[in-house]
Amino acid sequence: MSESYHLIVEGNPAIVYASRRGTPDKVLAILTPFLETFWQERDASGEASDTPECLVAQMVVRFGFEFCEDDFSNLKVGVDYHPDVDYLYTIAADRRVRIWVPEAAYRQNPALGIAGCREVVADASPSR
Repeated sequence: MSESYHLIVEGNPAIVYASRRGTPDKVLAILTPFLETFWQERDASGEASDTPECLVAQMVVRFGFEFCEDDFSNLKVGVDYHPDVDYLYTIAADRRVRIWVPEAAYRQNPALGIAGCREVVADASPSR
């Protein structure tokens, strides 16, 4: 089964969509160490003004490398929520990662975003 998902970064309107390997065990296995390194690099550089933009760009590269292999058609960046996603992963400015599962309201109106979802893991953030 190919679980689809969104990656959403607070402060950036871009919504990353991937159509496979979206279960928390698979996504967090890549996302957690990636974020640990990302935050360390941002802290070391002292740069924070464009963090949401850098984070989305680097996630697209990382997840494209990890999950797309030769087929990049399953990875997209846009501003609309897809009705078929199985999970939504949000990364907040405070570095917290949350995992959401769409409910009926989301399926009927994906524009609701996480307001139409149920949180399934309170905090999947890497330790600082």
